[in-house]
Amino acid sequence: MRTCNARQGKQYSWLMPNKNVPTTWMNSYNLGPEKASGAGNSAIFNVLDYGAKGDGQVDDTKAFEAAWEAACKVKASTIAVPSGSVFLVKPISFSGPACQPDIVFQLDGKIIAPTGSGSWGSGFLQWIEFTKLERITIKGKGIIDGQGSVWWNDSPTYYPTDDLTESESRQMPGTKPTALRFYGSSGVTVTGITIQNSPQTHLKFDDCTNVQVFNIGVSSPENSPNTDGIHLQNSQDVVIYNSNLACGDDCVSIQTGCSGVYIHNVNCGPGHGISIGGLGKDNTRACVSNITVRDVKLQNTLTGVRIKTWQGGSGSVQNVMFSNIQVSGVRTPIMIDQFYCDNSKCSNKSSAVAVSGINYINVRGTYTEKPVHFACSDSLPCTGVSLNTIQLNAVQEKESLSGPFCWEAYGELETATVPPIDCLKTGKPSGATVQSKSDSC
Repeated sequence: MRTCNARQGKQYSWLMPNKNVPTTWMNSYNLGPEKASGAGNSAIFNVLDYGAKGDGQVDDTKAFEAAWEAACKVKASTIAVPSGSVFLVKPISFSGPACQPDIVFQLDGKIIAPTGSGSWGSGFLQWIEFTKLERITIKGKGIIDGQGSVWWNDSPTYYPTDDLTESESRQMPGTKPTALRFYGSSGVTVTGITIQNSPQTHLKFDDCTNVQVFNIGVSSPENSPNTDGIHLQNSQDVVIYNSNLACGDDCVSIQTGCSGVYIHNVNCGPGHGISIGGLGKDNTRACVSNITVRDVKLQNTLTGVRIKTWQGGSGSVQNVMFSNIQVSGVRTPIMIDQFYCDNSKCSNKSSAVAVSGINYINVRGTYTEKPVHFACSDSLPCTGVSLNTIQLNAVQEKESLSGPFCWEAYGELETATVPPIDCLKTGKPSGATVQSKSDSC
């Protein structure tokens, strides 16, 4: 995915066809979607054959570990988690790099997390983890259920059975785990499954390349804290499409180190929208580039498409396309916030993560508070912001709501907008702080 000049009427070389995954992903492995999903596997390792009970009560962790140990030695093998069973599994890591490539984790049953504190000790960063693998596929019609309500409420919402020890009935640890995490892996495919009620983030990719996520479901209540749908960090060449994401935080969160991310045909809501950031927290350097979000629907979300950065950071966000975005009852559909702060108080700082080449094309629908919010840095303003075919109407037409807001945002209107967005500055900023080359990406 190559960098482009992000202006309407010119060729967007990094935009891919609407219904296809990036050709860079396919060409890297000479795969079609059916092969990427694990067709033609040589051996099947059923967790029931390794002692799993599948009754939702007996701990099946050791059976899953044994099945993985056997499958890991065989190229293009399959671990089968059959339908009709519920498997209770404690924190587990399916680890490489000694494993053979092209392993398929065929999930058709249901995996549930333990709800007693005794299973979590002082806390885990993730519940189910796949790490340092080559061409790993998770597919099927099954469910991963984090049973997160015992974490969200900071106290058990269930009635412990007589079988639970005293340590298992205590309050849950403060560290809330991600339900499903991939780390340091290449050629990752996740398709078909549903991830629900995660204690925190549902699906996370750290330091991964060539990732494909499609036809999945994420489901957690609107008031479940920090339950991002899909979280990307230090990952490249990622495609996410044809999925339904409902959660208590960002439906998709794109963090530092990400490039070549293509999201399309995704439904989001409830949740906080599709976000890049927050970037630059604690004076860190963040780099994000070549992001495409198109043909998505957002309903009853906090924001629509958003870029958020902390004061004091460095690096850049550049070459971003938001296209064909449909919003319904969204509080603020379009947002850039370089003053992001989720603490009670944040100090003012002059350095910032540079934001440039941000393009909005065909964003339509209804909002409940403010249509557009561009709050950019005093010392490093946003540049190259373009708006084309923006039509946003208040849910209640007679209600007096805020109009578009701009602060140190430079760009151009390529068409008339509804409502009129007359607060963008034209030309280039003068007197802005120039960050050093070491801070750039």
